[in-house]
Amino acid sequence: MPRLTRAESQARTRELLSETAQRLFLRDGYHATSLEKVAETAGYSKGAVYSNFRNKDELCLVVVDRLYAERIAEIAKAFSGGTLDERLRAFEDYAEVMLGDAPRTQFEVEFALQARQNADLQTELGRRDALVVRALADLIRSQAEEFGLTPLLPPHDLARTLLSLGIGLGVQRFVVQGVLPVRVLTDTVRVLLGIAL
Repeated sequence: MPRLTRAESQARTRELLSETAQRLFLRDGYHATSLEKVAETAGYSKGAVYSNFRNKDELCLVVVDRLYAERIAEIAKAFSGGTLDERLRAFEDYAEVMLGDAPRTQFEVEFALQARQNADLQTELGRRDALVVRALADLIRSQAEEFGLTPLLPPHDLARTLLSLGIGLGVQRFVVQGVLPVRVLTDTVRVLLGIAL
């Protein structure tokens, strides 16, 4: 097997550190996960972490990117085939599992609170939020065109509304341990897409 180049080796190290950080952030939370713990768990020195990431927040942003990409892919998958009703049921199944998922919700809330104290971090999270809204708006636009729907709001506003509702519902479900039904989200999707309940 040929030796890895320096760039390949660094990319592999960075990926392993990112995967380890994601696992620890989701298991233990943002504050309880130190860079030392990430390095030790991944089998590297603390120096290896600092040669790949400036600080804990930069590593955390990489994890956030991974989680957001995963969510967008799962939502897109739910809307990828079948009738509109089947797609909405698939989305509801996804939402039932994801909204209020304790490890993710705790991690994201802790990190959002951390960002409140750092203007640069707020800017970075704002950029990621805008990308998520854009991806959701594109998905809404394509679904509306495919099914001949007339949404009650422009796709960008509808995406922002649904993302906000999803986040709020997720936090509520986290607090009350998932008792709240996600149906309110899918019913809101139906109404805002102009579909009679």
